[in-house]
Amino acid sequence: MKRTFPVIVILITLSLLGLFIIQSSWLNNLFEIRNTELLNKAYEAASNVTAKLTNNAPASQRLRLPKRGGLTFNPDFHLHILKPPTIDQRFTFQDVHKMVRQEFDAVGLKEIKFEFAVIGPTEEIEMSTKKFSSEYWDTILNKRIYLPIVPASASDFEGLSATEYLVVVVPDFQKQAWASLKWVFIGAVVFMFIIIAAFYVTIRSLLNQKKLSEIKSDFINNMTHEFKTPLATISLAVDAIRNEKVQSDPEKMKYFSGIIKEENIRMNKHVETILQAALMEKQELKLNLKKLHVHDVVQHALDNHQLQLQDKQGMVELHLNAANDVIEADEAHFTNMISNLVDNAIKYSKDKPLIRITTHSTTKHILIRVEDNGIGMSKESVKRIFEKFYRAHTGNLHNVKGFGLGMSYVKTVIDAHKGKVKVDSTLGKGSAFTVEMSLMKGHQN
Repeated sequence: MKRTFPVIVILITLSLLGLFIIQSSWLNNLFEIRNTELLNKAYEAASNVTAKLTNNAPASQRLRLPKRGGLTFNPDFHLHILKPPTIDQRFTFQDVHKMVRQEFDAVGLKEIKFEFAVIGPTEEIEMSTKKFSSEYWDTILNKRIYLPIVPASASDFEGLSATEYLVVVVPDFQKQAWASLKWVFIGAVVFMFIIIAAFYVTIRSLLNQKKLSEIKSDFINNMTHEFKTPLATISLAVDAIRNEKVQSDPEKMKYFSGIIKEENIRMNKHVETILQAALMEKQELKLNLKKLHVHDVVQHALDNHQLQLQDKQGMVELHLNAANDVIEADEAHFTNMISNLVDNAIKYSKDKPLIRITTHSTTKHILIRVEDNGIGMSKESVKRIFEKFYRAHTGNLHNVKGFGLGMSYVKTVIDAHKGKVKVDSTLGKGSAFTVEMSLMKGHQN
């Protein structure tokens, strides 16, 4: 697992990078296709407008008389009166604008903005939109379409008039092209986020699997060691009991049988710890609530650890200052919880443990504080102390026996009783666990 994990992460990262490159290339190609499509449609719409402007011309050309007074025989008179009317004489600006808008909508360019102008034969602007002049000269961002408005072929005097032009400008063409692809772009971004999220979940799952694998190996090693020691001791004690000299000495028989009993109790305690962990995993921690006196529970827990304290030459300072110590709790689980705190203080203390247990009551709660002069914990250990199977290490060595389940059990029991627990610790100086429990109703001040 340790060797394959970096390889898997690298492969997933390369796959994600490759997918990002492919998606970017696909979006660029799609944009180019959309550019061409929009330009072709804009050209088609403009062509349809010029066709309408031509086809809607009058069947017979209108005579245009000179504006000067009187009738004269100007040499150019026949050309002047036969000149066909221009676009601005046959259509209003609103007519042409509506015509262009309708054609753009008809070819699927409803959201595309445009500017247009009709340019006369002498290149004067007959009609235009307000922003046409400013947008016309920007050839970098805008697209221009020139189309001639050819006079109707039915006219006998077609050759007498010069050609007019319809000029259509699409401002910010690329911006509008991207805007027309906004839903595709949003979909691509959402898809990319989904892929990144899947990548994150995959990496997180791999990390969790790696962590669980390490925890499993650590737990199996600890469990093997914890069971191997009492089993070896029991085996030696049994071999000694089989010796005839020992059998003939009642004192030695009592001593070795006592060892077997103690080791058996230790093994039962380990089994009970593992079973408690299984119950917590299934969330089947059932409480049998009853009236309890916290001070009695603390005293009972200390009595059970007298041998460990004597073995380490430890001392306990009791400051049972709580005026009210009556709570409603499960006797077995609450006692085990206090016992675990005391056991933890003994195990992680120095050569001569000094444990201080203090209680204090308020109007609604009782505080139980268990302090030690032990090795203390780092900030990282304090954050993770209540995680299942987590154990504070000294370097790479496990100086203290256990499964890493005690503090997890403490947190589970406190949460089940709707209490709170706080940890204060300084590396090298010791730790303090403060438990807050609600006083039993009817006994609150």
